[in-house]
Amino acid sequence: MKLFEVIHDAFEPFMDGEKKPLNVMEVTNLWFFLLATETTMRNEELGCNLVQDVELKQILTDIKENVHTPIRNEIGEFLKKEGVPLPQTTAEKPVGDYRDIPEGAKLNDEEIANLMSYNLAQGVAYAARGLTESIRADVSLMFSKIIMKKTMAGLTLKQYLEQHEWLRIPPYYKA
Repeated sequence: MKLFEVIHDAFEPFMDGEKKPLNVMEVTNLWFFLLATETTMRNEELGCNLVQDVELKQILTDIKENVHTPIRNEIGEFLKKEGVPLPQTTAEKPVGDYRDIPEGAKLNDEEIANLMSYNLAQGVAYAARGLTESIRADVSLMFSKIIMKKTMAGLTLKQYLEQHEWLRIPPYYKA
């Protein structure tokens, strides 16, 4: 995607030379973002096991494989290279068919889609925080790419929510 190239080109001049150690805020933001990404991936795995709509299952699978897995891998490798211990995570959820779970004991398609939309929006907000608190250009670049990936995924999910009339919209303001 050309947008990622533009972002990279904007940060590249600042990435030359000696790198200072990560500061406390950079480590904290990256570490928590990695943990949140892993948790979100577990939610996506559960969602894929529960959703009935084939299109929603494909959206969740695409977001996990093309957004969250690359983010997890990039941050994990980066933190390892910097000598930062990684957060403890839970194991991936097995693929299963959970139709036997009674209604009321599991989320339905609408709830799962809105939960994932919320997770993406929160991820953008937290990545923006990470971006603004970064000193090193390589950390800023990483958070910038995350913002774009999550925003693009959020737009896809938003379109799906609108098509199904599941998008949660605050009331319109009338003066």
